[in-house]
Amino acid sequence: MNSVWWQRMLLLLFTIHYSLFTVSQESQTAYNFLRLPVSAHVAALGGDNITLVEDDATLIFHNPALINDVSDRTISLNMMTYMEGTVTASAAFLRAAGERGTWGVAAQYMDYGKMRETTADNTVLGDFSARDIALAGTYAYALSERIAGGVTARIVSSHMAGYSSLAVGVDLGLNYYVEDSELSISAVAKNLGGQVKAYADDFERMPFDLQLGISKRLLNSPIRLTATLTRLTDWSQGFGKHLAIGADVSLSQSFYVAAGYNFRRASEMKISDGDGSSAHGAGLSLGAGLQLQRLKLHVAYGKYHVSSSSILVNLAYSL
Repeated sequence: MNSVWWQRMLLLLFTIHYSLFTVSQESQTAYNFLRLPVSAHVAALGGDNITLVEDDATLIFHNPALINDVSDRTISLNMMTYMEGTVTASAAFLRAAGERGTWGVAAQYMDYGKMRETTADNTVLGDFSARDIALAGTYAYALSERIAGGVTARIVSSHMAGYSSLAVGVDLGLNYYVEDSELSISAVAKNLGGQVKAYADDFERMPFDLQLGISKRLLNSPIRLTATLTRLTDWSQGFGKHLAIGADVSLSQSFYVAAGYNFRRASEMKISDGDGSSAHGAGLSLGAGLQLQRLKLHVAYGKYHVSSSSILVNLAYSL
């Protein structure tokens, strides 16, 4: 498998998606749980990041091109607290495929708990539940010494009150990394695809997201700065609403702390009160990680819903 084959495949997939996207953009976006961060390191850096070159299996959920640096036969289990009554969890397994390739499988699950079902005149009919599930397979390949590409194919299903929907999607990622200077530049197109089975008659589109990112470690410093631009196909809002920034500090070879700020999240979660409006800490994120030879533990704090804050935990082990 050579770089020419990869380039042709990426071009074909991009072309197919934009044809589908043009037709379906009038419908609403479904499966927005796919926008939530899975990597605690990413969550700590503002919740959106596609440039981390680390031994971190959860990066498979953010940029498929990054998994070549993950240890062979790594399994990752992840959990995040969300709004009250919900459960969100994920898992991934990665395996080396030759000298230049890596494949992985991943799953995401979100259970929204029990909700009260009523009629239009507020007559209680009982309770119903809702949940989302995504299953994915990923392959990454080193196109050259500095450039890697990756593809994720995903099936997503949603179930709510006896109704269900099914969608298929693809993530495409590219990463350019200079090891000596630790400069990383990435581009990712997430959730290219659409529904094959709708809840009813109206087909909703996937939460497509075109992202660009850069990260760079400061010269002779333990500090790495990151910046990520998201939702680059929708410029109905100002430039700042597309930006997430962050920084992490390596306190030792095995321990780091990180912080970030997501401008879109801070804006969308502002709450008005008598004295004006406040984001109440939304947009700010913090985290830390312990990275041993075979065991990795990452923890992050962020706010992704107006009703509560979230704690995201990743635990990974190389078999």
